[in-house]
Parts: sequence; C-alpha cells; structure tokens
Amino acid sequence: MSDVDALQTALAAEHAAVWVFGALGGRTSASATPDLFGSVSASYDDHLDRRDDLSDAIVEAGGTPVAAEPAYELPTLDTPAQVEAVALRTERSCATTYAWLTGRTSGAWRRWAIEALNRTAVRELAFRGTPEMFPGSDEYADR
Repeated sequence: MSDVDALQTALAAEHAAVWVFGALGGRTSASATPDLFGSVSASYDDHLDRRDDLSDAIVEAGGTPVAAEPAYELPTLDTPAQVEAVALRTERSCATTYAWLTGRTSGAWRRWAIEALNRTAVRELAFRGTPEMFPGSDEYADR
C-alpha cells in the first residue's frame, strides 16, 4: 500500500468526522452546554484542518482525493449525553484510523499521523473518554 492509498483511507475517515461533528454542533448550545459546545467546535475545527491537509497532500502527490459520502448515519441526538457519546465514538474511530496510518506511512506522514493520534486521544477526554496506554489500538487498551 502506498502512502497515497493510506492517506486516502484517513481522508475518508476525516470526511466522516467533519460531517458528524458538524451535525453534533447543531445539536449543542453555547449557552446551555458551553463545555460540550466548545469541545465539539474544537473537534470540528481540528478534523476540518486534517481533512484539508490530507486532501492537499493527495493532490500534491498526483492523486485525486476520495470524495465524502453524501451523508453519514447518526443515532438519536436528543440529549447532551447522546451528543457526547457520539463525539467520543467518533474520536475513538479516528484514533484507530491514525494508529493504523502510523504503521502504513513513513517520514513526515508518520510523524503527522502520530500527532493526529495524540491530539485525538487527548480530545477523547473532553467527551468522557479514559486515557489509554495505546490509543487507537483496542487490542492493547488499558493493559
């Protein structure tokens, strides 16, 4: 698998994360749940930046970035707890993708993937996640 193929996989995950966090932002309130709103907004911005980085890198390498799906499935989002649970699940999914990406890239892109994994693992904490020894690697979690 080439670096570009690996970046395409990460880009597909970021398309989903941007869409999900955009939807979650519409289900939070800066006045009623300011901490949750701030965390969702920060996640949205970070995923948007990473999506753009990946798209730019793929174009620079001569590829065509994979397109986003028209929509992604979401569960019911009636309460702040439901929004928080979906945000945590999304961050964990991204952590898994970035852990995978570190093993399939080298050099600058591996460093980029490690940084993305670290940022995602830290952001999980804002959504009531727990610190893990090996974030994004479920088989080694909490050992």
